[in-house]
Amino acid sequence: MTYEHHEYDVVIIGAGGAGLRAAVEAKQQGLSVALITKSLLGKAHTVMAEGGMAAAMGNVYPEDNWKVHFRDTMRGGKYLNNYRMAELHAKEAPQRVLELEQWGALFDRTKDGKIQQRDFGGHRYARLAHVGDRTGLELIRTLQQKVVSMGTDVFMECKVLKLVHDLEGRIAGCVAYWRATGEFVTFSAKAVILATGGSGKSWKFTSNSWEGTGDGHAMALWAGAKLIDMECIQFHPTGMVWPLSVRGLLVTEGVRGDGGVLRNSEGKRFMFNYVADMFRAETAETEEEADKWYDDHTAGRRPPELLPRDEVARAINAEVKAGRGSPHGGVYLDIASRRSPEFIRRRLPSMYHQFMELAGVDITKEPMEIGPTNHYIMGGVQVDAESAETAVPGLFAAGEVTGGMHGANRLGGNSLSDLIVFGRRAGLGAVAYVQAGAVAREMNMAEVEAAVAEALAPFDAEEGENPYDIQRDLQEMMQANVGIIRTESELLEAAAALDAFSDRLKKIKVKGGRAYNPGWNLATDLPAMLAVCQCVTRGATLRQESRGGHTREDYPNADPTFATFNLAHRSDGGNWDSPIFTERSPLLPIPAELKALLEEAH
Repeated sequence: MTYEHHEYDVVIIGAGGAGLRAAVEAKQQGLSVALITKSLLGKAHTVMAEGGMAAAMGNVYPEDNWKVHFRDTMRGGKYLNNYRMAELHAKEAPQRVLELEQWGALFDRTKDGKIQQRDFGGHRYARLAHVGDRTGLELIRTLQQKVVSMGTDVFMECKVLKLVHDLEGRIAGCVAYWRATGEFVTFSAKAVILATGGSGKSWKFTSNSWEGTGDGHAMALWAGAKLIDMECIQFHPTGMVWPLSVRGLLVTEGVRGDGGVLRNSEGKRFMFNYVADMFRAETAETEEEADKWYDDHTAGRRPPELLPRDEVARAINAEVKAGRGSPHGGVYLDIASRRSPEFIRRRLPSMYHQFMELAGVDITKEPMEIGPTNHYIMGGVQVDAESAETAVPGLFAAGEVTGGMHGANRLGGNSLSDLIVFGRRAGLGAVAYVQAGAVAREMNMAEVEAAVAEALAPFDAEEGENPYDIQRDLQEMMQANVGIIRTESELLEAAAALDAFSDRLKKIKVKGGRAYNPGWNLATDLPAMLAVCQCVTRGATLRQESRGGHTREDYPNADPTFATFNLAHRSDGGNWDSPIFTERSPLLPIPAELKALLEEAH
């Protein structure tokens, strides 16, 4: 069969912050570059990152520096991080933020004209550079303008199905289809960069948009790369819980960073109860006393609402289970009693608009009803810290699709700076690989034909299941059994259910034509969703401890023996129903000078 075909030096799959930054770097080095996105340019999930990007610039606290940021990131990740990624991120983030400013990003300002920085959970100092509560949108706007001005080719509404090798096992490109027509298209490339984002749409309640189906995770797995830390899922503490039509939609941590507090149905500021045992909120008669006690006894640390996200999410979950939740199954986030209406509308314009328009709630007058929502996956493709290269020659990855940078739990604000630090490094790595010359020469067309046949199979089935029924059942099963709190019995139940889903995927029936057929589009997403769920469930079963974004009710404590390795998944056979194997991948040893930083007191 003959297909529409394009040839480039570098093909980047995904047009969020990481993909755009990689494109800028590769294009600046003189290579031909293509950006492929299954959505529209400017619609990447990066725009939902509202609070800011973490960088130790020292504009608010001059004593902040990369060493403190590195330590915060490692501690937040419960030491499961690739230390070198955390080190490079902490060192390079300030320069990447200044670079964005030079390219036109309009950051909020301090009184003396420096880039303003706000508090966020898990960070010792206020270090998030921000644009109100629309920072991700400004990042995308700035990089998108840069990419387009450089003449980069962009392929929109183009869904990539599989990565394609050459006959020697090097990545040679990919096969995709146009959502508008259903026609197939191939891209040959000397290097491919995955920047496809997350996988939250496999859970019922998520802040992820429809694109977050784990495409890049699965394509990398099928191509021969390894996935690590897949059991570590971040349930953001604050997603909307009402109305149901927007359940899971993100409520930025900036609300808490700007003074918002969490209250249960009794009106109590319950997060004090989840600080160390040395203090309980009930020992104070008023909220003001509790605030003062906390400030006096914790050397000016951030308020308890700004503990790392995994800790806050578990606290909210505990309050709801104890019967102290809000009417719709969450808790209350209150900034109205803490800040003036003018302050709220100026600092949090998107949140004000979001709640007013979608829930009929004026956050300057009343609290928000919020609860944990699947937000981010710390696990992903295992890459080299310096070059962002995977174990497969010619394949690179950056952003949420990768693992290692954040360990077991990501600190808020580290995601946006991660995108620009490692998006740049992926671009540089791909350039170096191409210039070295040992690249793929032609695509293995047998792989292309197999991917096309697999994609078309649901049209040929005489009878079978509706893909939407399978998706609904998968989301509900993962939410119930592999959610914020896990147990062995539920995980074993999930593993058995996933085997059944594998059989169901072989019997999908799609009706209609290929042009703009959302049922068919979902049918091509489901294999990736299943692969991600299998790796998450397998990792969660084998990690018999609680660490960061992975909580086992039957193993409530962290086990030091599990702090020495990542759980790595690989697939033999290169297809969605191929067996997955899991092994322990030892963590890189941390140099003595960096280990000494981690041992310092806060």
